[in-house]
Amino acid sequence: MTDAKAGNLQLPNTTQIELRLDHGVLHLTLARPDARNAMSLQMIDEIRQVVAAIREERDVRVLVFRGAGGNFCAGGDIKDMAAARSSNWTPGEPDPVAATNRGFGDLMLEVDRAPQAVVAIIEGAVLGGGFGLACVADVAIARADASFGLPETGLGFPPAQIAAFLVRRIGLSQARRLAVTGGRFDGRMALEIGVVHAVAVDEEGIARELEAVLTQIRRCAPGAIAATKHIMAQVGTMAIEQVLDDAADRFAAAVRGPEGAEGTMAFISKRKPVWAQEAQ
Repeated sequence: MTDAKAGNLQLPNTTQIELRLDHGVLHLTLARPDARNAMSLQMIDEIRQVVAAIREERDVRVLVFRGAGGNFCAGGDIKDMAAARSSNWTPGEPDPVAATNRGFGDLMLEVDRAPQAVVAIIEGAVLGGGFGLACVADVAIARADASFGLPETGLGFPPAQIAAFLVRRIGLSQARRLAVTGGRFDGRMALEIGVVHAVAVDEEGIARELEAVLTQIRRCAPGAIAATKHIMAQVGTMAIEQVLDDAADRFAAAVRGPEGAEGTMAFISKRKPVWAQEAQ
C-alpha cells in the first residue's frame, strides 16, 4: 500500500506489509504470500517503522497482525541470512550474521513493548520468527489446523531471538521440549500449552473471536492499557519493591489524569466512558 492517515497520524509507505486502519484498529498484514510471508529485512524494517509511528498515538487502540494468503509467517528469509553469511567478514569484527539476527530481536522487543493492545491472527505456517511474533502478542487467536514449528535446530542453528520470548510465554520446561523436538504442533496444542488464547476451526470462527476480543479491548482506556503493560513487563527485571513503587506512581498519575476522571464520572453516572462510546 502507499500510506494511511487518521487525523494527524501518517503511517509509512510500505511494500511488504499491508495496512488498514478501522476505527482505531490498525490491521497489519504480512504481504509476501508467495514466500508464505517469510520476514525479509525489508519487511522487518517496515514493521518497525509502523510500530514506531503509532507508539504515542492513543487513537490507535489495537494492532492486529495477520498473514496474507492463508499463512501467518514461515520465519525469516533464508536468502537474507545467506547474503549476510557470504558477505566479507573478518573474525574479531562485528559479524553481519549476528547483526541481521539481532535486528529481528529488536522487532520482537518493539512489538512486545508497544503500548497498544497487540492481537495476532494465526493460521497456516507459524514457523521460526512467526512463532516468535505470536509469543509477543497480548492476545493470539489461532486456526485449529495452524502448523507451528521451530525449524531452526533442524537447519543447524538455534532459534536465537525467539527462545527468550518462548520461555517467557510458556515456561522453561515446555520451551525446552519444543526446542529439542523442532516444536511441531497444531493450533489446539498451541492453546493447551499457552502459546495462543483461543482457537477457531474456520474463518467465521476467527472473525467471531476477533470481534469479541476487540469489543473487550475497547471497553478499556488506552492509557490504562499502556500503563498496565508497562508494569507487567517490569516483573522479573527488577526488584519487586521497585516494580510496586513504579506501579504506585503510574496509578496516581492515572487517577489524577483525564482517563481516571472520566472513568470515575462514567461509573457514577452509570454511563459508558468516552473511550467505549467512541468505539461504537
